[in-house]
Amino acid sequence: MFPVPLKGAVMTETIQQSLSVKAARTLTTTTKTIPQLASITPRWLLRLLPWTDLESGFLRVNRCLSFVLGDGRIDTYFTGEQARVIPEELRELPFLRGVEEERLAGIADLFVQETAEPGQVLLSPGTRPDRLWIIAHGKAEKRASGPYGQDAVLALLTAGDHFDAGAWLRGTEVPYGVTALTSCVLLGIERDRLLDLAGQDAELLRAVEEFRAAPSTDGGGAPSEVAAGHQGEPPLPQTFVDYEENPREYEIQIAQTILRVHSRVSDVFNSPMDQLEQQLRLTAESVRERQEYEILNNPGFGLLHNVPPGQRVTTRSGPPGPDDLDELLTRVWKKPAFFLAHPRAIAAFGRECTRRGVPPVILEAFGSSFLTWRGVPLFPTDKIPLEGEHGERTRILLLRVGEEEQGVIGLRPAKLPHQKEPGLSVTPMGTDGKGIASHLVTAYFSTAVLVDDALAVLDDVEVGVYHDLR
Repeated sequence: MFPVPLKGAVMTETIQQSLSVKAARTLTTTTKTIPQLASITPRWLLRLLPWTDLESGFLRVNRCLSFVLGDGRIDTYFTGEQARVIPEELRELPFLRGVEEERLAGIADLFVQETAEPGQVLLSPGTRPDRLWIIAHGKAEKRASGPYGQDAVLALLTAGDHFDAGAWLRGTEVPYGVTALTSCVLLGIERDRLLDLAGQDAELLRAVEEFRAAPSTDGGGAPSEVAAGHQGEPPLPQTFVDYEENPREYEIQIAQTILRVHSRVSDVFNSPMDQLEQQLRLTAESVRERQEYEILNNPGFGLLHNVPPGQRVTTRSGPPGPDDLDELLTRVWKKPAFFLAHPRAIAAFGRECTRRGVPPVILEAFGSSFLTWRGVPLFPTDKIPLEGEHGERTRILLLRVGEEEQGVIGLRPAKLPHQKEPGLSVTPMGTDGKGIASHLVTAYFSTAVLVDDALAVLDDVEVGVYHDLR
């Protein structure tokens, strides 16, 4: 017997009255996309870098001679909660550059650790510092009074910075003050203790006395002597421009992989898309992704590892704000081309601009929209890593590019055997006994920073700070 339908229910027709979709698909051709790869990015750095074609595998960057003795920072290390000075780093102090390592170890033992709270004054204007301070951890701000009584920020001091060796050793007044911005760990040495040690060491005493007697200078490079504004026939200065005797050479680097495709696949399963062509396309994309990563992160030639110490800036409070990017622009002020940052860093910068009521201008380029600051665009890349235990910190780069601008340039060979595209070759390696054909896919590349001020980086960029704007 058939079941009796409930009152109000509608009987469903189960008899098929037309061709089903499943059966119809056996007679039709499906429209397909080419294979998609989620890890492909726009690779803005590779697009924006001017590329120089090399006839050989090296580029020698000739520079004028300068007198850079070190990075100016005195590195420290922690054993538990106790900070210590690395003795060799004390050679960053001018009067200790020629001192032997054994004497440096004795001086390092004289440093005493202290802590400071945010807002604590570490050095007041007009005082004669009796201690040399090295910041082991934290941030401090160096300020001075302007001609009309207003405060002017001179520098942001972070780990490795010290103040003030000249005034401390000579016993002169400092025209500025230093205030802790965050909790700080400092290492200090009293002038009297150093002088007592120098009194027992003739070589150290001579170095200290020579420094105290010498006039204070800012150091620098080797400018040419030029006369201007003179009248008559005074003797003109004589000069020449000296060159570095051992200029740096950049070697072409490689990123490689071997693509393997069975001959049966490439021979038979080849319509409507060429299987080998698609495999090569996806492989080349992956190699290019690795190329951009190496350009930024390689310990030898990567841009993040080739920023001179004087071109490093740290954020004032953590998240990247307009003041921080302005500070970067003061380091690369001669025709800055673009900022490069992780997408989360750009989002953090946008939030800081919104909080201050200064929304950045939007630039339309390459069919996309980009934030800009002072007319310089911020391009995103996921190749600048997120650092810290929870990925809460990163860095922002600012570049000037081009050989004519003495900026950052990309390097690649002028011509390659089996070249598929500039700097990329696909070399057939033959077919093995199992019918598998192999192809060597190689990208040749490098980068060169022609002069130091072509590149600057903003360190300690916090990307997880949000604001309630209600």
